Amino acid sequence: MLDCNPIETLMECGVKLSKFDDGTKEDSILFKSLVGSLRYLTCIRLNIRLAVGVVSHYMEAPTSAHMKAAKTILRYLKGTIEFGLFYSSYHDFQLMGFCDSDFFVDIDDRKSCRGFVFFLGDCCISRSSKKQPIVTLSTCEVEYVAATSCTFHVI
Repeated sequence: MLDCNPIETLMECGVKLSKFDDGTKEDSILFKSLVGSLRYLTCIRLNIRLAVGVVSHYMEAPTSAHMKAAKTILRYLKGTIEFGLFYSSYHDFQLMGFCDSDFFVDIDDRKSCRGFVFFLGDCCISRSSKKQPIVTLSTCEVEYVAATSCTFHVI
């Protein structure tokens, strides 16, 4: 992957991975090694945590679609190698938060995803993105659960 084409998006839009994918089986040892290395890298590159978490669900029986998603993360890392967080000494310490959700993100267990980010001034101080522990029945309910979680964390 050293000579791969760099990209600027972490995951392809609209791709739904499944444990029951019909694609060709990949070497699980190679896939586990790749995902393990990516998980180690999430300590310094927080922005890849969600994508690495998604591909790590498929380590037992990876297919070509799962390997393609993992390689997409590598291509993203090559294209964004100069990215990082910058914390300035800006004195406007206004707390601002954003939350969002994605309905029916996992086709295997029908669960949705929620996330939030908090800024103090122009510095990111907290962020999270995880699968919801409950199955929601509508986009309105997903947004309500995400807003509730965001409120809980800000308090």
